Amino acid sequence: MSDNQERKRTARERLQKEREQDKAREKRRRLLIVSAAVVGVLGLAAVVGVIAANAGKKDGGSDSGPLLAPAGVQGKDQLAIPVGASDAPSTLTVWEDFRCPVCAQFENLFRDTITELEAAGKIKVEYHLATIIDGNMGGSGSLRAANAAACAQDAGKFVPYHNVLYQNQPPEPDDAFGKNSRLIELAGKVEGLDTPAFRSCVEEGKHDSWVVKSNDAFQTGGFRGTPTVLLNGESIFPDKAGEQITVPNFKKWIDEANKGKKPGTERSTPSPSAPAS
Repeated sequence: MSDNQERKRTARERLQKEREQDKAREKRRRLLIVSAAVVGVLGLAAVVGVIAANAGKKDGGSDSGPLLAPAGVQGKDQLAIPVGASDAPSTLTVWEDFRCPVCAQFENLFRDTITELEAAGKIKVEYHLATIIDGNMGGSGSLRAANAAACAQDAGKFVPYHNVLYQNQPPEPDDAFGKNSRLIELAGKVEGLDTPAFRSCVEEGKHDSWVVKSNDAFQTGGFRGTPTVLLNGESIFPDKAGEQITVPNFKKWIDEANKGKKPGTERSTPSPSAPAS
């Protein structure tokens, strides 16, 4: 092989090696960005928790208006909106605020997984609504959105409307959900929800007092912030016993909790609203 050919071969090998090094650096950079994003979400969750723990109760304690619970609610004081088979072997309890950005991050990341596990009868979900962002940032978007979601529960469409709210959540300081017109507009994204009954429920604040009672329960429940996510009563967000929540870990924890247990099959539709005691 001539010296010229040897130099060309060496140059090609050097160029190939540099390209591989560039790819490796880019892979490490992307990994760092993803890791930083995860840490940022968890860090924000901790900040929200501290804020919630020190928040005032300006939205709680109201006894104005009849305490009318939405259809099909269950649990202590009828404050849980249930989704899934009633005999599912595990229960996922979620305390959330529709203005809370970390709640949206949790819901948008885990929505498909939760839906999959609920459909398979592995879990039932109990949603509890809070209004801490109204107390921290001012406005009424948390309360108004929670009431609208309760109205959607009356119509048997809580889950799709719940998802639409999080998919269209405004920035935290923006109280766009404080406008009933915006909440009704978003109902148009859920087939069959935008009806005169739903509009009346939203505009009259039919379930406002029930939402206030739910937020009171959150404030006195010893929770750090939203979202609070419990699997069979054990906290799993942002971690479970030091193990960070991820989709694979989430599925693993549920499989471990359900070991040897049959999936649930008993499902029911919401019954008409009734005054809560």
